[in-house]
Amino acid sequence: MPVSPNASQEAIELLNLIYSISGKSTLTGQHDQPLFGSAYYQRVYEITGKHPAVKGMDFGFSEPYTLDGINFRQQIVDDAIKYHKDGTIITLMWHAVPPTMNEPVTFKGGIQSKLSDIQWNDLITPGTAINARWKSQVDVIAFFLKQLTGAKVPVLWRPYHEMNGKWFWWGAREGENGYQKLYKMLFDRLVNYHQINNMIWVFNGNELREGVAPYENFFPGHDCVDILATDVYRNNYGQKDYDELLKLAQGKPIALGEVAKMPSPENLQQQPEWVWFMTWVELVFISNTYDELKIIYDAENTLNREDIRLQ
Repeated sequence: MPVSPNASQEAIELLNLIYSISGKSTLTGQHDQPLFGSAYYQRVYEITGKHPAVKGMDFGFSEPYTLDGINFRQQIVDDAIKYHKDGTIITLMWHAVPPTMNEPVTFKGGIQSKLSDIQWNDLITPGTAINARWKSQVDVIAFFLKQLTGAKVPVLWRPYHEMNGKWFWWGAREGENGYQKLYKMLFDRLVNYHQINNMIWVFNGNELREGVAPYENFFPGHDCVDILATDVYRNNYGQKDYDELLKLAQGKPIALGEVAKMPSPENLQQQPEWVWFMTWVELVFISNTYDELKIIYDAENTLNREDIRLQ
């Protein structure tokens, strides 16, 4: 069962599907940024003849009509409903604006910025101005997520990703009053306050390397995490990432939240517990050849949209 109390039937069925393939097959996936709509997802289909099983989207943070424009949020919801009806699994994320700033912001200096220790403590303390602003920002996103609840669209939700790195404002905050507290606050706000029950909660770190802390230092607990994931951009599926996530997961599924170079069929034979991978926007063509795309989408140990049934 999903960790959300009163989880929707659609969320239960999606998590059951993921458990059923764990250790056997890996779902293919492709992310699109707001400005691009579904361009990369569709381009993968044009090249391979197969639709990615998982479609990723981001609620954005930047000026309207820029790459991650906040004006595209309703279109993201509409696309999620459309693609779900076609049989696609939807995964959503949100490069959240710091609660010390107002939307829109730039990536560098905005999403990639720092809160002082005092500001962080205010953030996690009810009744402060920063905490109130954070709630209002979450409530904006809740408005869009609730539409997906009403439309019976289950969502793989990847909040505050790559937290074990130092580059995002929510990152590199270890311990129970660090990232763990923020994640639990978000869980409580969306699940208990807003009664959003269609989401599968994904704890999504960054692959382990110098300057990136262990996953366990940020893990908020099994009572608010359904799936554990990591993003792979440099180490090309190091065994340590796989082993550490499996150990921390304690039987829950693990996934590749974002990748540049896709795993090969051989990678997935050696690390069969990855339940999905999602290639990041244009890196699907920068870090992979067309032949490699066709190979992984034709592989016996991957599943495309055509190979699954959500309902």
